[in-house]
Amino acid sequence: MLLCVCMLLLAASALGHPLDEAMLDAQWEDWKITHSREYNGLDEEGIRRAIWEKNMRMIEAHNQEAALGMHSYELGMNHLGDMTSEEVTEKMTGLQVPVNRDRSFTAALDDKLERLPKSVDYRKKGMVTPVKNQGSCGSCWAFSSAGALEGQLAKLTGQLLDLSPQNLVDCVTENNGCGGGYMTNAFKYVDENGGIDSEEAYPYIGEDEECRYNASGMAAQCKGYKEIPEGDERALAVALYKVGPVSVGIDATLSSFQFYQKGVYYDRDCNKDDINHAVLAVGYGETAKGKKFWIVKNSWSESWGKKGYILMARNRGNLCGIANLASYPIM
Repeated sequence: MLLCVCMLLLAASALGHPLDEAMLDAQWEDWKITHSREYNGLDEEGIRRAIWEKNMRMIEAHNQEAALGMHSYELGMNHLGDMTSEEVTEKMTGLQVPVNRDRSFTAALDDKLERLPKSVDYRKKGMVTPVKNQGSCGSCWAFSSAGALEGQLAKLTGQLLDLSPQNLVDCVTENNGCGGGYMTNAFKYVDENGGIDSEEAYPYIGEDEECRYNASGMAAQCKGYKEIPEGDERALAVALYKVGPVSVGIDATLSSFQFYQKGVYYDRDCNKDDINHAVLAVGYGETAKGKKFWIVKNSWSESWGKKGYILMARNRGNLCGIANLASYPIM
């Protein structure tokens, strides 16, 4: 036992010295320049610096543990560094699940499909547009919905085109724009409206505006949607394999999610019953060591995660509720 403790202490010391004040001062100034941060006086900066420093120390501690094999993923400072996890949840999520959800459109997937390919990645198939940034608007649901529509449009026509989340933010009356919304409401709108505009025709602003949909800018249509059986990770994998990118909801409240950088994300505190953020599943796979994962596209810019993506643990008890609210449009 003593030998094990000594080895752990030696390994931890080899990871580097703890962050000292001088180092933190320099890193804080660099971070402000990198992310163009300016504050309204010393009081505000002091508050933000304290939050940033707490996050830095948390990241450092986590990565030291990861180097000792205690975690399957690493964290990294990013543009959300001066925000608490509560602020990120309030400003940058926005998934609102309808109280009386109608699940009469549940997909009847082929359960007889005995074997799935070990990996699927629609980024490699030209069915996923570049990562976007929703900003401080609770429009994650619109980016998730647009992403699923983009995938089906590319599958149907061979054309990869950015569709307009702002069109959905402004025009889906069953949702609340930047105040939040739900993906199937967006698919229903596109069906009933007769289409969705392209991003070029209806650019993203990140604020609630009057609906400005114009049929002349219409770039895609859909005929409704299907939902995946709730909580069924295999059904989600089958849908990804047979259909394409799928809109999913997850719990994004944890600081470990806020600062995810690389590896297969697994945090046992991620709540599968309290889902608040919409993202896009674009594939699945497994590491050389056999850790299975979902490939998930976020809408917090390429500065977050692994260039805007996260690999989330698959078949680990429906981590973060990823299979609870999965749906896709029909074209």
